[in-house]
Amino acid sequence: MAGTGFYASCLSSSSNLGTCWLVLKTHNARALPGKLPGTGMRRLTIKAEVNYVNADKAKELVEVDGYAVLDVRDNNQFERAHIKSSSHVPLFVENKDNDPGTIIKRQLHNNFSGLFFGLPFTKPNPEFIQSVKSQFPPESKLLVVCQEGLRSAAAANKLEEAGFENIACITSGLQTVKPGTFDSVGSTKLENAGKAGLVTIQGKISTVLGTILVCAYLFVTFFPEQAEKLFQLAPTG
Repeated sequence: MAGTGFYASCLSSSSNLGTCWLVLKTHNARALPGKLPGTGMRRLTIKAEVNYVNADKAKELVEVDGYAVLDVRDNNQFERAHIKSSSHVPLFVENKDNDPGTIIKRQLHNNFSGLFFGLPFTKPNPEFIQSVKSQFPPESKLLVVCQEGLRSAAAANKLEEAGFENIACITSGLQTVKPGTFDSVGSTKLENAGKAGLVTIQGKISTVLGTILVCAYLFVTFFPEQAEKLFQLAPTG
């Protein structure tokens, strides 16, 4: 354990039972047998903490420290843009169940989140951990990413519980990554991969309407006589 910083705290103890739980927090999660002075053989639990970093530090972890990128977003966001050479294991998968309750929920979802934000109707991926384990051993260094930082945090906790020892996440997700930070693949920029549905055209519509209103205002201001003639030609109810 040379070079590994940690601190210990005794959570509870019982002289009758001869037990003492010790939590050592490091960046490497594993359980080791050991002895506490004067207490005999004990089980020491070393618990890793997920390393939350900004985009620049994440780039350093990948390029210098050899972290592999694990993208846990849905298929649509991954296809729009992802970090080059990243692995993709979605934390949530599309829910195609056809029981009555799911059908109703899917319809409600599609009429709002699906329409305005382009979000698929999903459910937890039951094979998430197994899929990751099939690609990476527990000692792998993994940078877990998603669009907003919520799914990556949840995925990191699951991976930690499953025995993975070196996990990092980008705080607030790929939406905070500046252009050019990572080499990316896809039809849009990494920070924009979460934008879909009607919200993607809302800005364009606002720009067009704003331009029309400005032009109309200038026309009325500088050509009032012509504007008045046009108003007189307009049909009335």
